[in-house]
Amino acid sequence: MAEREKVTARQRAILTAIIESYIETGEPVGSGTIARLPHSDVTAMSSATVRNEMAELAEAGLLEQPHTSAGRIPTARAFRMYVEQLSGGANPRIDVARLPVSSRRQIDSSFIGLAGTQAVLERTSHVLATLSSGVGVAIAAAAEGDLLEHVHFSRLAPARVLAVVVTRSGMVHDRVLALDRDLTLSELETATNFLNEHFRGWNVEQVRTELAHMVERERSEYQRLLNAVQQLWLKTVPESEAPQQPVYVEGVANLIGANVDTEQLREMLAALEAKQRLVDLLNAYIDAHQESVRVIFDLEEQAPEMAGLVLIAAPARMGDENRGTIGVIGSKRMDYENTMNAVSYLSRVFDRIALHSKE
Repeated sequence: MAEREKVTARQRAILTAIIESYIETGEPVGSGTIARLPHSDVTAMSSATVRNEMAELAEAGLLEQPHTSAGRIPTARAFRMYVEQLSGGANPRIDVARLPVSSRRQIDSSFIGLAGTQAVLERTSHVLATLSSGVGVAIAAAAEGDLLEHVHFSRLAPARVLAVVVTRSGMVHDRVLALDRDLTLSELETATNFLNEHFRGWNVEQVRTELAHMVERERSEYQRLLNAVQQLWLKTVPESEAPQQPVYVEGVANLIGANVDTEQLREMLAALEAKQRLVDLLNAYIDAHQESVRVIFDLEEQAPEMAGLVLIAAPARMGDENRGTIGVIGSKRMDYENTMNAVSYLSRVFDRIALHSKE
């Protein structure tokens, strides 16, 4: 806020015009270009006045001169100030009501007939990539807090079983198990019923601990059942396997036009392919409890290969329940207003799907 107070209203108007011109053209902006802009807050200023104010903005670290050209480009600090200005003030532009009706219709139509967290998040990454011309990213909420809804075991062959686990968040995990001994259809059915009756609504990771305690306590015919249940569960949810957060990425090709050299582009693409890096990145910056869209300009602090890129992201919710995180990774020249409003609108897509399903 202190930085904004040092910049006059006229300088803010000039800076906004420079940023929006740079976003549109990708070229350094000169004072003459700004002074000639139609229907702008700076139209009445002379080129000399704009030039003097631009010199002040450069001295304040908000503009930089990339080469001998007379034009200037905004710095990361300038973009931050621009985003703060979009979000605040008497007439904030970051408001889902300002998202074009055509974009809202495109979003809503994209989710018709979809159900389940995975399907919705996968489609969300695609929609964000299309709307923003950046990289659409969606990750499911961390599985360690997920609750068991249903488990089912099916016999495939001697000592081979298909295990299907459904969680409260809508995630479906299936795995083919190679057992130490063969289990009959009756034993599998009994194990299925036991887990569903005793552990429905439990934290998935806590089931293992409680089963171990039950096996330790029991010394009866009940023991045989518990041993079978424990064997099935330990192979279905191995202790050595960290809970995975499904990651969906769309639009990586959109970065190819970004103003980066070949080596940096290669590193960016490699980071986007290493999906755990994206999980770490989004988890580092996006709080599941935050109420609004967040814009991050300093991605290189967590991921050096992301230098020069911007993250716009928000938690994806259904009511008060966090279903994951969605966002866009793109160049500083993205359309901040539309992208932020689209992310905000999509962050509540689960609520709209649930509402439509009741109609």
